[in-house]
Amino acid sequence: MSITGILSAAAIVGAVGIFVGLFLGVAGIKFKVETDEREEAVLAALPGNNCGGCGYAGCSGLAAAIVKGEAPADACPVGGAAAGAKIAAIMGVEAGRTERKVAYVACSGDCEKAGQDYEYYGVQDCRMVGFVPGGGPKSCDSGCLGFGNCVKACPFDAIHVVNGVALVDREKCRACGKCVEACPKHLISLIPYSAAYAVACSSVDKGPVTMKACKAGCIGCGLCARNCPAEAVAVKDFHAVIDQEKCTGCGACAEKCPKKCIEKL
Repeated sequence: MSITGILSAAAIVGAVGIFVGLFLGVAGIKFKVETDEREEAVLAALPGNNCGGCGYAGCSGLAAAIVKGEAPADACPVGGAAAGAKIAAIMGVEAGRTERKVAYVACSGDCEKAGQDYEYYGVQDCRMVGFVPGGGPKSCDSGCLGFGNCVKACPFDAIHVVNGVALVDREKCRACGKCVEACPKHLISLIPYSAAYAVACSSVDKGPVTMKACKAGCIGCGLCARNCPAEAVAVKDFHAVIDQEKCTGCGACAEKCPKKCIEKL
């Protein structure tokens, strides 16, 4: 190839490069998306776990929603009140009073208390076990299966299976709700950190059926409800339920419970 040809090719490539550069520069200016500086500040105030517990696609999604006014300043369950206060200051609003919550597993049917219908050697997955006979090896159809789907889902290492039942470390829990979604038995809920007592059972079977399945199951006798001075306990579907807003933490329900399935937190 002659020198002239090489120079011509180089000139063409250079001209194309300049054209593309100019085009991208103009396009960048024309189609530039203006971002609110507050969004970056809010994102920096969030913990960065991207757990999705707020209901948005990661911390960046929540930051954008807060700036747009679609989410409150204290919407992050992981950051809690501290992050909420910082974000409220950025947004120029008053910080709401957010009560800390923690996950709670409503089951105390461990290997000693709950009956077992057969030995299970299949896939160690709670959702898969739901398809086997009886919905799992435990006699109680409402009990924790103990195969750890909640453990795998928790990004904070706050939940572990101990003696066949999932237990939450209240100090590590950030109430992101991942374990709540992961439990196929719907045994896990978010309750106030300040809660004094909770019913460690989710069975809705009648008393005689529950007693055959688990030594620590709620039999729906109603003694807890009748002895609660604050009327914070009710029996629904053969199962005791505590209204945490009414509960004063006196412990009368736990004292009167014959099955001792109401536990002090």
